[in-house]
Amino acid sequence: MTDTILPNGIKDSGGDNSYFKKGCNRFAQTGRSKLQNERASLNQQIIKQMRMRAGAENLLKATSNNKVREMVVLELSYVNSNLQLLMEQLDGLNSSVEVYQNAQETANIPLIPLGLKETKEVDFSIAFKDFILEHYSEDGNSFEDEIADLMDLRQACRTPSRSEAGMELLAKYFSHLPLLESRFFSPTRQTGIFFTWYDSFTGVPVCQQNLSLEKASILFNMAALFTQIGTRSDRQTIAGLEEAISSFQKAAGILNHLKETFTHTPSYDMSPAMLSMLIRMMLAQAQECLFEKTVLPGIRNHFYSLLKMAQEAAKVSETYDHVHQSMIQTPIKDNVPLFWSTMSQVKTNHYRSLAHYFVATALLDHQLSPSDDEDQQEKTLSQVYDRLPEGRSPLDILKKRAERRRIGKAHLRRAVLGHEEALRIYGMCHHLRKLEVLQEILQASHQRSLNKFTNYDNEDEFTDYMEAPDIISKTEHKAELEVPASTKVKVTDFFQRLGPLSVFSAKQRWTAPRTIRLHPEDRDLGFTLKGETPVQVVSLDPLCSAAADGLKEGDYIVAVGDTDCKWMGVSEVMRLLKDVDEEGINIQVVSMMDSNPSMPSKSATFCGNLPKTYSMICLAFDDDDKNPKSRKVSKKSSFLSWGLKNKLKSASTLSLPTADQSGMLPWNKPCPTFPSSSSYNNDSGLY
Repeated sequence: MTDTILPNGIKDSGGDNSYFKKGCNRFAQTGRSKLQNERASLNQQIIKQMRMRAGAENLLKATSNNKVREMVVLELSYVNSNLQLLMEQLDGLNSSVEVYQNAQETANIPLIPLGLKETKEVDFSIAFKDFILEHYSEDGNSFEDEIADLMDLRQACRTPSRSEAGMELLAKYFSHLPLLESRFFSPTRQTGIFFTWYDSFTGVPVCQQNLSLEKASILFNMAALFTQIGTRSDRQTIAGLEEAISSFQKAAGILNHLKETFTHTPSYDMSPAMLSMLIRMMLAQAQECLFEKTVLPGIRNHFYSLLKMAQEAAKVSETYDHVHQSMIQTPIKDNVPLFWSTMSQVKTNHYRSLAHYFVATALLDHQLSPSDDEDQQEKTLSQVYDRLPEGRSPLDILKKRAERRRIGKAHLRRAVLGHEEALRIYGMCHHLRKLEVLQEILQASHQRSLNKFTNYDNEDEFTDYMEAPDIISKTEHKAELEVPASTKVKVTDFFQRLGPLSVFSAKQRWTAPRTIRLHPEDRDLGFTLKGETPVQVVSLDPLCSAAADGLKEGDYIVAVGDTDCKWMGVSEVMRLLKDVDEEGINIQVVSMMDSNPSMPSKSATFCGNLPKTYSMICLAFDDDDKNPKSRKVSKKSSFLSWGLKNKLKSASTLSLPTADQSGMLPWNKPCPTFPSSSSYNNDSGLY
């Protein structure tokens, strides 16, 4: 997706100092752009169906006519069937990993990327112009270019290129958000700007008026873009593997930062439980790439090398097993694509089987010779096993040929069975079956283990089949969280003409600019100046002409004559005032007002076009609350109570348990796929 466009068709050189940043052409006929377009279309269809369901459920509660109720129940069944189909299509999009892989990738198991979160366009112009006029007492129309540049930057961030340039684009917009928050988002008033983002797993829209959701969603997309860069890397080269390792570790680092910083984001894909699972998955994929980097030059057919690779493979298997265990936990299992959990299960069995194959090869192909270091081999073998079969020691296995052969065959048997299990699980998921390269790798690994087992299988041997011991996982290069330096970059404030942010911010309050006429007496203005920018009036002579004209001590000088001096220091302002003649000169000043502490405003959160107070979502509560009357209790269970929060958990963990069967209406069928609109009106609801 290398094609780029400029927002609004404006031509620009694209230099470092340019305001206009390039994003990918969302209409380019590439696999990645088609997926994003289809995701956006599905999101719109989902919100339409949810609105229809909300209206039907409200009508069902309001009417007592049995005939009408029957018609509404039938309509609800139809709407929920549509929602279920849309959810399956969204699940299919999250399973379409082949379009993100390297085009020349034919020898490695595909990796799983994250799709970008979709958002609606935001118009800052009217709200920002009004705020500049009311709060900063300046003409908002004079900032049209700055507002247009900001909107162009946000629009470009919706389709970032899958490269460092795309990461820089997202990082620059993310770095602008704190500046915008300080300039325009006052704690005492709402701007009227709504930021809407769609959940990447459920398609449910979430809308807020503050910038918390915007910041969190941009961070999520930065992590998603890193995963897409990692999956695109050429894993047949050392450089490509290093890029993939770094990308997945950076993605995990950003997701961890998102989890620790934005703990109450009302979007399920950014809930602590989901983010924890995603972090494990990214680290597991980084560990897999580290293993591939180790084996890329080739594996020496040497006793120590084979045991080392066995433990490295066991480490990859162990990390994917942890990922799979987190995916099958409630409520994550109801929202994670089946493709993801199945792929983690396949990789768990595949790499565990590889570990057993390497140990078997080390035992069967390498006998202890007089020239070998017996103590070193015994020590190495003892570190491979957590426990040995009863009555056996590492030295016995090394010295006794029959024992060595017997345990080696046991490892081969586990390798064959593990590969067969991986193939069986692979065949259960129709999305996985589309990945022919995965099938080829699994079948080749299975055939290799089977051939080796056949070579050492002797039909005349009538021995009991022992179980091969588990292999201890160990690695010399463990995947770690990596926080990229590019998450925050130095940017130029779009609205720096408003003045230094330390003074001229949305939190500060000051009077409207006042015009003061200065008449120097014996070259004395009657006051001195101090401070950085803007300068402040101190040591004011109460008898001077400026004081009589309304100048106060502590005032900030914002203009001298026609020259704006918000960003000027003392020396620069004094230079402007030095040559004032007897006629005098006009200056403009503002006085800082005491900011009365106010109650923090509630930020309305909208999900599925239904409002919900965000502060009520974030508050945790307990079943043993002493004042249960303060909580609203739904009299009827909704048609689908997929979005109800588990009351035993803190609200910081967004959970989606299955429906309550006890109070269910006869027509109500449990479906853990979509949140019920009635749950939006319940204080304990997720959305």
